[in-house]
Amino acid sequence: MTQTLEPPPTTRAASLPLLVTAFVLVSLNLRVSFAGPGPLVPVLGLSHVGASVLTMLPVLCMGLFASFGVLVRNRFGEERALFLAMAILAGGVVIRSIGAVFPAVGTGGLFAGTVVAGAGIAVGNVITPVLAKKRFPAPRIGMMMGVYGLVVSVGAAVAAAISVPVYHLTGSTWLALGLALIPALFAIVALIPQLDRPHVRTNTNTSWGWLLRNPLAWSITGYLGGQSLLLYTLFAWLPSVYIARGVSQTTAGFYLSICALTLAIGGFVAPPLAARRASQRIHLVAAVALCFVGVLGILAAPVATAPVWLVVLGIGLGAGQTLPSMLFVLRTRDHHTATALSTKSQTLGYLIGATGPLLAAALYSVSDSWTLPLLGLLALLVVNGMLGLAAGRARYLEAPARQAVTLRDRAASA
Repeated sequence: MTQTLEPPPTTRAASLPLLVTAFVLVSLNLRVSFAGPGPLVPVLGLSHVGASVLTMLPVLCMGLFASFGVLVRNRFGEERALFLAMAILAGGVVIRSIGAVFPAVGTGGLFAGTVVAGAGIAVGNVITPVLAKKRFPAPRIGMMMGVYGLVVSVGAAVAAAISVPVYHLTGSTWLALGLALIPALFAIVALIPQLDRPHVRTNTNTSWGWLLRNPLAWSITGYLGGQSLLLYTLFAWLPSVYIARGVSQTTAGFYLSICALTLAIGGFVAPPLAARRASQRIHLVAAVALCFVGVLGILAAPVATAPVWLVVLGIGLGAGQTLPSMLFVLRTRDHHTATALSTKSQTLGYLIGATGPLLAAALYSVSDSWTLPLLGLLALLVVNGMLGLAAGRARYLEAPARQAVTLRDRAASA
């Protein structure tokens, strides 16, 4: 398979603000619609099983539907694919809200809308880093991926924070759930000026079957999967861990919000720092180390010091979520290969992440204590650190016709 190297991305100065606006608004939507329903679970009339399924569906959808990202992108191009993803997301939010308006629809609309929205978000997850590689010059990619991490985290935190107040203010769950439609519509409008961007088909191998045989791709996928499992496990059970240690439900929720808000710090700072170096090993391992210290503090430190450990954990988790997306850009030569890597890593990585809350609950059931699940997370982080050492090496991931070469080798041959 012949792989064509493309010229550096170019964007006219006059169109750059429009592109940045579209990129930011798309990034904002990648978690907003998933963050709102969680705090509303007590008023949605769901059983314990139904509530568990609703909270697990988002990450499961991000894995199951990620493979559609490459298909949509190949057919329409990055800009039109993101436009379609935001339209699907908006449709999912509407379906979810209809379930709250019309009792006859019941919870079916809630779950169906979550799945549809999840499909749109999964495509957006895959394509957004690829768009950054395609449209932004190399010096700007690190900063834009930092903005991506910041906006994703802040959007989720704001959505989670306002959903319950909106419900109390209006007495309507459909209004609280429907708030996610507003940023989705803004993103759709912002993408319209980008739709005339030509989509050039190439003979580059954009399937990811060959990536299943590539150790570098597996290292990146494993790192993403481990970080996703850690994030979704802690976000599902962190309040329960502290409640078991004698903290009130309100305080436990406050502790979770500390961790959620500090995600934005790690997500914003890590990508620009990683983009400055050929190797990202130190950045990947540093994110794991911060997470390890944070989880160890949750497990062993006095409860009164919890905010300290949750800030450390949040920064590590934020970096650990955005650095894999940065690797999709840095470990590939063109945005076609980046699409394949992004699709494969997110499909398998998020499916791994979806198992975390269930595995933690099983370990808790066996031991009747949160000590065993937390020790399991610490062991996972040791493995994740080793994967980070492999994934962060200064190497390009090549299609089957080529072997990975070091970035320094490429520079020497130029």
